[in-house]
Amino acid sequence: MRLPSYLVVGCLALFGLGAQAETLHSLYQVREPASGQSAEARTEATNKALDTLILRLTGDPKALQSPGLAALRKDPQQIISQYGFEAGPPEVLLVEFDPGSTERALRQAGLALWGSNRPSLLGWWLNDSPEGSSLVGDGQGSAEPLRRAAQHRGLPLRLPLGDLQEQLVANAKNLEGTDLAPLKEASERYGADAILAVHATEAEGKWQGTWRLWLGDQREQGTVEGADQAALADAVMLAVNNRLAPRFATKPGASSEQQIQVQGMNLARYAELGRVLEPYGGRLQHVDGDTLVYKVSGNSDQLRAQLSLSKLQELPAEAPVAAPVASPASTAPATPEAAPVAAPQPFNGLRFRW
Repeated sequence: MRLPSYLVVGCLALFGLGAQAETLHSLYQVREPASGQSAEARTEATNKALDTLILRLTGDPKALQSPGLAALRKDPQQIISQYGFEAGPPEVLLVEFDPGSTERALRQAGLALWGSNRPSLLGWWLNDSPEGSSLVGDGQGSAEPLRRAAQHRGLPLRLPLGDLQEQLVANAKNLEGTDLAPLKEASERYGADAILAVHATEAEGKWQGTWRLWLGDQREQGTVEGADQAALADAVMLAVNNRLAPRFATKPGASSEQQIQVQGMNLARYAELGRVLEPYGGRLQHVDGDTLVYKVSGNSDQLRAQLSLSKLQELPAEAPVAAPVASPASTAPATPEAAPVAAPQPFNGLRFRW
């Protein structure tokens, strides 16, 4: 297999390239409030951290009751690499889980897992309280609870600048409406994969939030409540995680080995594709100009969902090509050594292009 020059020359530069889709490097790092540093308080906070991690990786509340996790719950230390306390208030237990050990334990329990490559969300968040309405912008103090909640639930969140023009667009009507056009136009400058619109209202000391999520042509929505803005933000992010995870998570035994063809490759795209296919054991099989073929192990629907995050477009399956037919005018005598010409075999796998 001969690699094209753009791959050979640039291989040493791969790790310096930025990628389009986001990878959560803190996915296995969990912070949970603790009621002190006693053994009892540490155990309680550790168990909460384990639950948080399970929900991050599965997006399935039922997974918390999985019988296959009984041994892990008795001894969570087997998948913990380190932990420590952060000063408060409130005091927080920081737990670092080992990715390899965690993944093996959850897969042995038969749970479907969602990897670290996740769609970036642009959050249009409008707070309505007796004091007035305000759009949460990137540089505001009100953005911090949203960022903490997104990190806690395993979601890469971006926030708009919140300038005057965006404040006019992100009103209650557009956030709760079915017409995505106004928000979509305002979101283009941020390059996120999905749009999350939240209208949060305060009444009688409690907060309620109506949220809508658009990812491609798919839409999700719901309503949640919280005692305060931080609790509401966490409830929204948990609900979004639970809706997104089924699109990307795969269950043990549900994957199959198959080939993927990608057209329009260059160095930056080669680096991006290698990172995206890494969780599926992507192995480069063939190179033909700017077309690469990989062998992967994964579910077709999940692979489609992941590749769409990198802006790849799926191509239809190749049609069979008929074998060449000899011209009737040909008078060349047949020879014993002449073998029939076989029709070229169409590519039997998923096909994409940039």
